[in-house]
Amino acid sequence: MNVQLMLLVGYLTALVALGLWIGRRVRSAETFFVAGRSLGPGLLFATVLAANIGAGSTVGTASRGFRDGIAAWWWVGSAGIGTLLLAFWIGPRIWRLAKEHDLRTAGDYLELRFGPAVRGTVAAVLWLATLALLAGQLIAVAAILEQVAGVPKTLGCLAGSLVMVIYFAAGGLLTSAWVNLVQLVVIYAGFLVALPLAWSAAGGWQAIAEAAPSAGYAGWRGFFSNGGSGLVYVPLLVPAFIVSPGLLQKVFGARDVRAVRLGVGLSGLALMLFALLPALLGMLARARHPELRNPDLALPTLLAQDLPLLVGTLALAAVLSAEISSADAILFMLATSLSRDLYQRFLRPAASDAHLLRVARGAAVGGGALGVGLAILLPTVIDALTIFYSVLSVSLFVPLIAGLHSRRAGRREAAAAIGGGVLALVAVRLATGGRGLWGMSPTLVALAVSALTFGIAMVLSRRLRDAG
Repeated sequence: MNVQLMLLVGYLTALVALGLWIGRRVRSAETFFVAGRSLGPGLLFATVLAANIGAGSTVGTASRGFRDGIAAWWWVGSAGIGTLLLAFWIGPRIWRLAKEHDLRTAGDYLELRFGPAVRGTVAAVLWLATLALLAGQLIAVAAILEQVAGVPKTLGCLAGSLVMVIYFAAGGLLTSAWVNLVQLVVIYAGFLVALPLAWSAAGGWQAIAEAAPSAGYAGWRGFFSNGGSGLVYVPLLVPAFIVSPGLLQKVFGARDVRAVRLGVGLSGLALMLFALLPALLGMLARARHPELRNPDLALPTLLAQDLPLLVGTLALAAVLSAEISSADAILFMLATSLSRDLYQRFLRPAASDAHLLRVARGAAVGGGALGVGLAILLPTVIDALTIFYSVLSVSLFVPLIAGLHSRRAGRREAAAAIGGGVLALVAVRLATGGRGLWGMSPTLVALAVSALTFGIAMVLSRRLRDAG
């Protein structure tokens, strides 16, 4: 076993130990689901930011930076914009409802506003899509372990899944919040130390300019658009980070509205600042390793081969922290949605608190296993993440936003928005090969169809009421 792998294994073991120690305090489903609604601004900031910095924000963004240049900023930057909107627009509104009605999941809110059928439909659709998001994180973990020690992809995915399943299943949101705080320190320390050293090793702007792809340096440094990166990420990611069930549940765990605005708002700003780091590291990786065939290996290759041992190991630990912290937020969605939104609501409404806690922990183990299987099948990080964010946005954005702002919106309108959006997404992606229509991405077209079908359903419902 090489030195880097030994240090990384030691770090991951420490995370598991911390999670198990904190998990001893978790004795109820409420603590597992919403941390007893006790998270102040600091812990909320840490757990939201750590959840948002994952495979797409590190390995995926560096891969896009390697290919498209500085326009890769928009992958993480768009997530930061969505997080800011969550902090000051949706977050305070939905926290008050959660406090008043003891809401623990996004499904609880959907049933409160639209009834059990909408809750069950969205929970089932998102549960399947969320597996793709978990797979994306595990692919990134495997890429790092493969680069550091030649660990096969299957074993790398299994190792990443094992770590986050153990500490998350121990204590849910409470465990995640404290482990995320440690991971966040490692993430920022690793990237902030790695960037100047990688910059110096690669040769700075001159080396980046010389490494620009055939389209030329002008496109390489184009901020708003280049290749497949740029503003195109805004309609895909901004809505997703406003209504993500995992982030909403973290908001439910806040102790008051001030914690929501401060903790989530600061995490959005920090995310937008962080967005530059992996994009620049991807560009530097192209300068150092232009022959690299798999862009997903750009970041781990740069950190493992071009930095001093201890610095490179710290940076690799930062990337692993990012993937695992985001993976535990995804596992949070899988476990709580399956146990509360589907199992308790539709199969066993009278389940005791202790029984529900056992089911949630079992769902975490099962979700981790399924995520590994899907990670082995999917080719790249961005492929996996795009599936999730597209489905999340078109199925949840319009109903959730409309439900918070209109009392007239009901079950029919929500069902029309969900069905119209998901069907449009599938149809446009299949018909255009993912290119979209009229200059709009498939996700943006599907969001427009979702809003349109919602509006049509609302007009028809009003006419039926007037006729009756």
